Amino acid sequence: MTDQEEVLDPTVYIVIGRVWDTEEGTEDNAITIHAMLRAADDDDAVRKTLEALSGQGYVEAELDQIGVMDGEPDEPVYEGAYHDALAGNVAIVKFEAD
Repeated sequence: MTDQEEVLDPTVYIVIGRVWDTEEGTEDNAITIHAMLRAADDDDAVRKTLEALSGQGYVEAELDQIGVMDGEPDEPVYEGAYHDALAGNVAIVKFEAD
């Protein structure tokens, strides 16, 4: 990859964690989330993710993992989120237990 290609390919982070919508959150009522977003670095990605989660009404969050996406994901559940992230949004994918 050339330096020019690196500049053109935006860095999309994925942040994995759990959130709660009440202060009495337990492991049993945790909601697993995957956030996709563009950010300057890991710290910026974490800050933006926490701000987005707070804006959606979550009162507590535990972020467990952070990584960089290696291109567009193959799984359909992430397709819209990835494109939202490319557009500059923080996309949150929720995995709620049945």
